[in-house]
Amino acid sequence: MLGPLRSGRSRRRTAAALTALGALVAAGGAAAEAATPPAATARTAAATQHRVLFDNSKAETAGNADWIIGTSQPDPLGQNPSPSTEKDWTGALSSWGVALQKSGGYALKTLPSGNSITYGTSSALDLKNFDTFVMPEPNVLLSAAEKTAVMQFVKNGGGLFLISDHTGSDRNNDGADAVQVINDLMNNNSVDSTDPFGFSVDSLNIATDNPRAIGDSTDPVLNGSFGKVTGSIIRNGTTVTLKPADNAAAKGLVYRTGSSGNTGAFFATSAFGSGRVAFWGDSSPIDDGTGQSGNTLYDGWNDPAGTDAALALNATEWLSGAAGSGGGGTTSCTAGQLLANPGFESGGSGWTATSGIVNTSAGEPAHSGAYKAWLGGKGTAHTDTLSQQVTIPAGCAASLGFQLHIDTAETGGTAYDTLKVQVLNASGTVLATPATYSNLNAASGYTPRSVDLGAYAGQTVTLKFTATEGSKLQTSFVLDDTALTVS
Repeated sequence: MLGPLRSGRSRRRTAAALTALGALVAAGGAAAEAATPPAATARTAAATQHRVLFDNSKAETAGNADWIIGTSQPDPLGQNPSPSTEKDWTGALSSWGVALQKSGGYALKTLPSGNSITYGTSSALDLKNFDTFVMPEPNVLLSAAEKTAVMQFVKNGGGLFLISDHTGSDRNNDGADAVQVINDLMNNNSVDSTDPFGFSVDSLNIATDNPRAIGDSTDPVLNGSFGKVTGSIIRNGTTVTLKPADNAAAKGLVYRTGSSGNTGAFFATSAFGSGRVAFWGDSSPIDDGTGQSGNTLYDGWNDPAGTDAALALNATEWLSGAAGSGGGGTTSCTAGQLLANPGFESGGSGWTATSGIVNTSAGEPAHSGAYKAWLGGKGTAHTDTLSQQVTIPAGCAASLGFQLHIDTAETGGTAYDTLKVQVLNASGTVLATPATYSNLNAASGYTPRSVDLGAYAGQTVTLKFTATEGSKLQTSFVLDDTALTVS
């Protein structure tokens, strides 16, 4: 969203957008003032409320900004204990707050101006007492202690919602804008400064765009209980560059027009430790057009060019379901093993595999029972695959374990033949390759292996083993007694 440096900003919708909104209202759509998605109104109260803290300690109301859910702080209920519309609370984020409040599943607080962000203290507003922390366009650099607090909160299971704005939007004229504040948090802290979330905020000012969501029907943010997300809006904002090599959980959900892959992600999610992270590149989508007197605001929450309300609310829902103690751990996990036919004793049932690799051949014995999966072993240019789709419940730690035996006719120190352990999304795109083995790992007997999959909690993914041989000597990759354990 535009900062105070834009002297000529009108922040009006385009004529086309107004026409589209008028058509929606004429067709019986809700008026913009209602500002609460029907799905939010229809939701029943959760048995355990998720606790969400909205930050107002980093100049979130400087200049034309008014990024608060209500003027009653820390408790928005002090202004109106039973809000029904966005104007029952005063703030440009009141629609967001009221929608969560009306759902019955959330307890909301604000960290007022003048307070510090803490973790592990006796303060009632300490991050330890919350599941999700929302930073809506922070304009003041966090202190060293505050950065440690935020990073420890996420690492121990908290949800962090980072909302940026374009470069140069220094609303309080202290020399730092939201781009700098967020990058400084990630790159200059005492917990992990080695690209912990797998993305960096781009120093851009994208004037106007209507980014579209990726086609992933299983993603919980794009398909949460508050509605389906099809896209968002940029009215002066920025994007992130994804770095999956640094954090395989980094994922772009909504992309700037013409962008895909690791560049131009306008809305992205990731994981760190036991916690979750969401990033949005502009504050315009969360602005509901109402707020304190004297501010120039823009109703992006209801802009028909995006589904911004559903995106904000679904992301809050997803963030609040992270596992661990950092954010209170309100979502529990039922421990268990999720793979079908994990020991292959029902042959290839439950698996998608290259023909014949699940067998009882005496050429390579099973680790236990009669069956195993024997990939490779041909001695020619060849690829074998073994895969299974699985849904990892939200709030769970997850680990893929298996017994692996590798024997080879290869010699020397070159990895000619490989076995990759891969994680794919619903579209078949490889999200990560968390482990790779080769002829160099050959050993007598089986070796237990494991791969951490906690970053994919709340997602439906395909786990895939891909064995690739060169053109000369054989290498056999023999798998048995697999297990996807959640706890």
